[in-house]
Amino acid sequence: MKSAYFDTVGLIERLHRYFLEVLKAALDRRSILDINNVQALILYNIGNDELTVGELTARGYYLGSNVSYNLKKMVEAGYITQERSTHDRRSVRVRLTEKGRKLHEMCAKLFEQHVKNLGRANLEESALATANESLKRLERFWLNAQQYDLI
Repeated sequence: MKSAYFDTVGLIERLHRYFLEVLKAALDRRSILDINNVQALILYNIGNDELTVGELTARGYYLGSNVSYNLKKMVEAGYITQERSTHDRRSVRVRLTEKGRKLHEMCAKLFEQHVKNLGRANLEESALATANESLKRLERFWLNAQQYDLI
């Protein structure tokens, strides 16, 4: 069990890194150099919504400080806009600009192409569903371990 657990943890880390590299390669092929892969993924997760930094952090499972830094860079590059909430001046809401919506669309098309090509890798929906269920149970385990000091 110990070996399988550490293999899973390592695989999760590698898969995330590989996914970001695939996204980076797609940006590079399109000569999009003013945003990095992590920022593009954050942008994709914003989508058509208008979110606070806290909502984005919860949705994308990013660290808050990293989100703030990356949002600042995306504002500077013209991909998102930020506005203070009229109800709570401490809260900042972000949304995509036209440039950001175009990049979101490019990412959505890329991910759709991935889905179409999953069969080439012999990945069926049922296999992905099984993997997702196992990963969700692991996620709950880690949340409980954190909350109830099971570590």
